[in-house]
Amino acid sequence: MSSWIRMIPDDEADDALLDVLKLARTPHGTVDNVMRVHSLRPSTMRGHVVLYRAVLHDRANTLPTWFQETISSYVSILNDCSYSLANHWANARHLIADDSRADRIEVALHTRRPEDAFDGRELALLRYASKLTLEPGRIKKSDVDALRIAGLDDGEILEANQIVGYFNYVNRCLNGLGVTTDGDVVGYYGRN
Repeated sequence: MSSWIRMIPDDEADDALLDVLKLARTPHGTVDNVMRVHSLRPSTMRGHVVLYRAVLHDRANTLPTWFQETISSYVSILNDCSYSLANHWANARHLIADDSRADRIEVALHTRRPEDAFDGRELALLRYASKLTLEPGRIKKSDVDALRIAGLDDGEILEANQIVGYFNYVNRCLNGLGVTTDGDVVGYYGRN
């Protein structure tokens, strides 16, 4: 079982669901469980697909893709979401393209010591991601000011904020419904 609730397979889908499943298909031609879990309510699947692509796959984003995937992975570690971590760390590792560096980063993220692998802008963003994930009610203007001081512009701050917000949303959806990667193609990059 890939989740604790029923997920409708393609061969049982009505026209409305089939339409949304087309939108949700990966480059592999599959629909990952993170999207398929919405099959009982296609409108939430449509919203989820659009939000996901806007947050992580928009051409206007300027944060490096490997680092977007690293932020995604860190938030998923902080939330103990193995589903998102499996997919997004595979992507980050592939994009980092240096096994030794990726190993250092992975250890730093898992031990919640990003300063062991990052500094400057990247470290500032990971600290912001941690605070926004674990202590959202304690975020202050000074936290955003610290990102500017580290050299980030407001667009980059918004990108990071949206990644953190999205992964807090999806981690809770996945963990709350017991969604697993069973049957999914894990990680997107390098598998086409």
